[in-house]
Order: sequence, then C-alpha cells, then structure tokens
Amino acid sequence: MGVLMSKKQQVEKVQKCTAVVSAFQAGLKDRAATVKQAEGQVEEGEGHAKTNPDEKNTEDAVQEENDNSASPSTSQQASAPTRDECKVNQEAWSRLRDGKGVEPEDLDKTHQLTPPAFVRPKREPDDDQPIEVDLYKKEEPRSDEMCDVCEVWTADDLYPCRICTRVFHDGCLRELGYLRAEALQEMRDTAHTVTGWSCYYCDNLNLLLTEEEMYSLMETFKQCKIIPESCLVSDELLQYRHFVSKQQFEKDLTDEQEEEVLAQFAALDPEKKGHIEWSDFLYFESLAVLRKFRTENSLVRLLTAKERDTARSVFQGVDLDKDGVITRAECRQAQQSWFDKLKKDSQSCNVRLMGFCSPMNCGISHVGPICESSPASSGSERSKNDDSRPVTWADFLRESGIYILAARPNSSAMHIRLPL
Repeated sequence: MGVLMSKKQQVEKVQKCTAVVSAFQAGLKDRAATVKQAEGQVEEGEGHAKTNPDEKNTEDAVQEENDNSASPSTSQQASAPTRDECKVNQEAWSRLRDGKGVEPEDLDKTHQLTPPAFVRPKREPDDDQPIEVDLYKKEEPRSDEMCDVCEVWTADDLYPCRICTRVFHDGCLRELGYLRAEALQEMRDTAHTVTGWSCYYCDNLNLLLTEEEMYSLMETFKQCKIIPESCLVSDELLQYRHFVSKQQFEKDLTDEQEEEVLAQFAALDPEKKGHIEWSDFLYFESLAVLRKFRTENSLVRLLTAKERDTARSVFQGVDLDKDGVITRAECRQAQQSWFDKLKKDSQSCNVRLMGFCSPMNCGISHVGPICESSPASSGSERSKNDDSRPVTWADFLRESGIYILAARPNSSAMHIRLPL
C-alpha cells in the first residue's frame, strides 16, 4: 500500500532541503573568510619585519578608531527603537505584497501548521473576451473529499466553502492561525447552512489582484501614508480621501463629499466599533482596483462554478415567463439579493442599501470615468424607460460580476456601493 505525502510533510521536506543548502552556502562563506584571514596574517607577518615609526603611528590611529566605534553612541542607542519599528512596517508591507493581507493570529506556534503560500493570478491573453455561460445547464460542482490542509477525509467533520470546492477541518484552520475563535464558531454555525461560509482563500478579495494591480494599490497606500494591518478611524479615512483628491484632482473635498466619506465609513463599520478593520478597508480598495483595471468579461471569468450556479438560480427566479430576459429594475433587485446574508439588523441594512452616488464611495483613489451602461454609474433618478429596459442573461452576468465578487467576504461590512 502506497504512502501519500501530505502538504505538511511536503513543506517540511522542502524546508529541510532549504536548510541544508543554506548551511552549505554558509560553510562556503566561512571557508572563504578563513582563507582570506590566513592570507592577511601572512601579509601582516611580512609587514612587521619592515615596520617603521610612520606605520606604527598609523596602526595606533586605526586601533583608536576601532575602540571608538566599539562603544555605541547615545544617538545610535536612541535610533534602535526606530529601526525596530521600520522592520515591523517592512514585514507588514511584505505580507501585503505576498497576498496575506493580515498577519495570522499570535497563537502558540509550537504545533502550528505552515500557512499556505499565496500566488497572485496572471492575466490571460483572452481575459477580456466574452465567455459563454449556459443559463439552463447547471454545473453543480462537488466539494472536495479531503481537507485542503491535511488531506484527510473525516466525513461530517469537514466544512465546505460556499465559493470554491475546498473543505476544511476546524482543527486544521485553528492550527493555521488564520481564524479567530469567534470566526471558527461562525464557520461551524454557517458552513452547512444556506448562508454558507467563505474559506480564507475566497474571503480575501485582495488575492484577486495581479502583481501589477497590487503594486498600484501599494503605491497609493505609501503616498497616503497608510500603514498595512492598521485600523482606520473616521478622521484617518477623511485625511486619506483628502490626500488622494489633492493628488488626482488637485482640489479638496467638498462638504457633501466629506459626508459621503463618513457614510462610507459607517458601511464599513456596521458594528459601530468606531474604526474600520484593515481587511475591510483592503477589500474595499481591492474591488475599486478591479473595477478600474478589469472589464466586465474579465470579472465574469473570476466567478467560480458555485457562484455561476447561484446566479442562474437568481436570474431564473426573477424571469417568471422563462424567456431569458428580465427588466433593468429586476436586475438591480437581483444584484441586491447577493447581500441578503449580510442583513443582520435593520439599522445596518439601511446603511448598506443607501446606494452612495459619489465616486468617493467607489474608491476615489482608483475610480476613473464610468460609462452610463456600467453598473457602477451613478444617478439619483432613473426613468421608467430605463427600469423597463430588457436585460439578457449574458448582460445580467456581466453587470453582476463585481457584486457577486463583493459578496464573498464573511464580514458584515459593505465593500461596494449597491445599485440604486
């Protein structure tokens, strides 16, 4: 009977090989340094035979300089905390660039599993080409049989993701350190219900960005002095929007725009904590990048088979006459239905369904001109002709792609403006 090597064993094997290679390289460096030191001693011995008073004075000066450098100055001691702080910030930027976004919880790492290495996607040549999705043929993908972490099957103890086909043990997720205790309990309560639960791959919208798109986002954060993994209060969000407005539009925000930023803050802080979690702010800005750099066809290609099946069910539920066409008003109603799972209380629901009209609420740092046919187009009044305009299944899927992606996170925060 063959022996299957789990992911943990594979990672440990790679780590051991890496350690051996590093030790070998370190040995070569030490050997080279020893040879060089020996050569220096030989030269020094020859030099002593020809010592003169000038050389002796030079050696004394060098010795005095070394003595002075050996004792750190007061300014160097004072700069030590600053270097430590810079190192922490650099590590945070590194985690953001690598796609983690948030550092795993500070748990006891003695028996902790190795976190997965995320690989950012790459755009394909046909990424912007339309993709044909059959309305009447459901895909019905089956969930994986073994845990994505330990690759062990234990039947009812596996928790499926509602977005992809991965399944997990709650113990494996706890050992990975990506979920807090309350998040683990929420997974146990919702994973097998209609609401469902998103795994840490699908929950992190930032992982949808390519290297180039992530670079654009990080540059904006650096210019606006946003520190990764830090929470934002309302004043900091206002300052961030003011800075970006001056950089891109060369003008300050108006009073009306400031009110809209505060409304956006409320949508990202539904539990009234007084601050925005870093992950919610990052997801909001990541969606703004997707809407700026990706076409509607490209966003449809990001949808999983489960999401496409859900979109079919929603469309067919609205299409009562079964002719494959719905109205614009019915399309907007269906787009809002993606966020029904987030309606935990009526107050937060009212905030989410406000339908912010300004580009401020679409991510001012990344939103460019928007055409009238785009789902992100703003307008306080829609004519009856527009409400009755026909929308085909293909149009519905293209226009709903960004909203389907925005509904992935488990957070109750609203990461996108809903259509009016």
